[in-house]
Amino acid sequence: MIIIPAIDLIGGKCVRLRQGGRKNPTIYSDRPHEQAIGFAQAGAQILHLVNLDGAFGKARANTREISKIRDSVDTLIELGGGIRTLEDVRAWLGEVGIDRIIFGTVAVSNPGLIKSAMQEFGAERIIVGIDARGDRVAVQGWEEQTEISPFDLALEMKALGVERLIYTDIGRDGMLAGPNLKNTRLLAEQSQLSVIASGGFAQMEHFQALLQEECERIEGAIVGKALYEGHLDLQELIKKYQRF
Repeated sequence: MIIIPAIDLIGGKCVRLRQGGRKNPTIYSDRPHEQAIGFAQAGAQILHLVNLDGAFGKARANTREISKIRDSVDTLIELGGGIRTLEDVRAWLGEVGIDRIIFGTVAVSNPGLIKSAMQEFGAERIIVGIDARGDRVAVQGWEEQTEISPFDLALEMKALGVERLIYTDIGRDGMLAGPNLKNTRLLAEQSQLSVIASGGFAQMEHFQALLQEECERIEGAIVGKALYEGHLDLQELIKKYQRF
């Protein structure tokens, strides 16, 4: 299991939301690249960036801040949020130098784009984020609910050639209430894709519980708010639970 710290960006600042709601974000830093450096120094192998302005319709927002993060650390960086055209993919992967991009909404609205991106850049650089509220997928920055099951969407993505998913239980995101272990495991087992768990990680015991699922397809865990609010120490977390 790989421990992956998250940096969410709005207006050039490092923030966290509660259950994806964009009103009244909590701001933790106005120098996101320094946060990235701190995570890298703590031992992070991967950074998870979310361009929340992009998710809410401003596709190239925060380019300066994301580029500065890229220039500041040598860790692998994955980026999601508003990536909805092949030009967006080329800009982030080719020009900025991001290692992996995350598609969310387009997995529902334009799956052909995912196929095109994999053909151009390789499946290893493409991740699909499946964000679920209850038993249905949410899109457009989590503001629109679909009638699609996350399990059905995972199988559709597998048929396209996708190799890796991020599964987020929106109801647990930013709530520090623990991850949805049951659905994370089911998604990994049913799809047989690599799955990164997200949403709700707040205590050491949550990571221990994820390990105890003993599901080889669960690749990692994303943690955000619990790091910023001091509930968890990233260096300790990596030392205790990270496995390759």
